[in-house]
Formats: sequence, C-alpha cells, structure tokens
Amino acid sequence: MNQTSNPAALDKLKLRIQALRAKTIANGCTEDEALSAAAKVAELLDRHDLSLSDVELRASPCERRVFETHRKKRIPLDDCIGAIAHFCDCRVWREKNAGGENSYVFFGLGADVEVAHYLAELIDGAVRTELGRFKTSVDYAAFRHQERHLANSSFALGMVASIADRLVAIKAGRDQVNESTGRGLVVLKTSVVDAELDKLDLKLRTVRSTSRMVSMTAYEAGGAAGASLAINPGLGGAQSGATRKGS
Repeated sequence: MNQTSNPAALDKLKLRIQALRAKTIANGCTEDEALSAAAKVAELLDRHDLSLSDVELRASPCERRVFETHRKKRIPLDDCIGAIAHFCDCRVWREKNAGGENSYVFFGLGADVEVAHYLAELIDGAVRTELGRFKTSVDYAAFRHQERHLANSSFALGMVASIADRLVAIKAGRDQVNESTGRGLVVLKTSVVDAELDKLDLKLRTVRSTSRMVSMTAYEAGGAAGASLAINPGLGGAQSGATRKGS
C-alpha cells in the first residue's frame, strides 16, 4: 500500500485535518487551541508514517503546498515558518507572486505538506486572535498611540518565537519515540525529500534576518502566551492536547 497506488491512508489523514480545521480556524482559534491541534495532528502524522514500510516511503511522491500570505511585507508567521517545516519533515521557501505578494512553498511527502499548510493556517490565525486580545489589555492601553505599532509587532514576534520553541520541543519528543521503534523515519524521509528537491534544481538562498526594534513589555507578553502552555503530544493510544499550567 503506497500513497501513489492506494491513497486511502493519506485521504483519511486529510479528512481528519479538515475536521480539525473546521473546529479551529473557522471559529477563530486561540494559541491554546492551535497548539492542542498541532499535538493531535502530530500524532495522526506519526501513525500514518509508521503504517508505511521503508519501501513505500521511498516510493512516495513529493508534493508542493503553497501558503499564501496575501501580504507584500513581513507577517509574524515568517519567524515560525522554519519551525513548522522542521516539525513536518519538509522543506520550505518563500516566493513572490506576480502582484509582489509573499507566499511560502512547503515541499515534501504528501501527508507532511498537508499538515504543514494546516499548521501555518492555525498559527497565523492564532496570532491574529491573541493580538486582538492583547489590544484590549491594560498593558496595551499604557502604550502611547505612536508606540502601538511597535507594541503590536513585538507581541506577535514574542508569540511566534514561543510557538516555534514549542514545536521544536514537540518534534524532539516525537523523534525520540519514533526512534525507539528501531526505524530511522526522519533520516529516511529527509533523504527522499532532499533527493526530489535536488531534481528541481532550484536556486535557493538563505536570507539573513535583520535586527528589529522591539518593545520588551509587548514581546514578553507575547512570549508568555506560549510559555503558559503545557503541551502533551501523544502517540498511539495516548492523549494529545494543550492545557494552561495550573489549570
């Protein structure tokens, strides 16, 4: 059973993702809900990967999945996009469309890019929701009018940095569990994706991040939104979810 001749397993995963999307994005999800969904979808992804043999994984085609930002300038998600790709064992790069708007292209196995696109949607929406909540806070009211643009960007930056750290931590835990099965899934998937990426002969380059002014008050408020979460991703029959510490 490989994803080319019998896509039933991949289609089932996509249906589960669509169900999670309906519960979160459509209703305006919070960071708490986004990370809970990320933990759940990680479990589904690992189950999918473990159901395939090494031969089937090597035979699986790589796909592109584009996340449109609909923006010409940076968005908060920019600082988390690499962590999302790492979380999903795929590659990502930025492109501009004819209108000059940025988009991110995820490249990897079909299930991985589907999950990556889903997480990008979730996190982008969660940042917007939490930023809206921050704007109603006492801390935000203390900023002068001319300082509020900086406060907004600082909060969002702190929040996505926190989310990126949590995704990296979840990924490390998942890899440790998967390695205990005796299969080098990550190494195998990486070799498949890199081999297919080489065939595209893309001229990709790494862009250095530039220094930015931040309001530490707002940055720390954004970071606290992530730091106050305890994420417990499960595998197999375990439960997945995110809960506030102390709740």
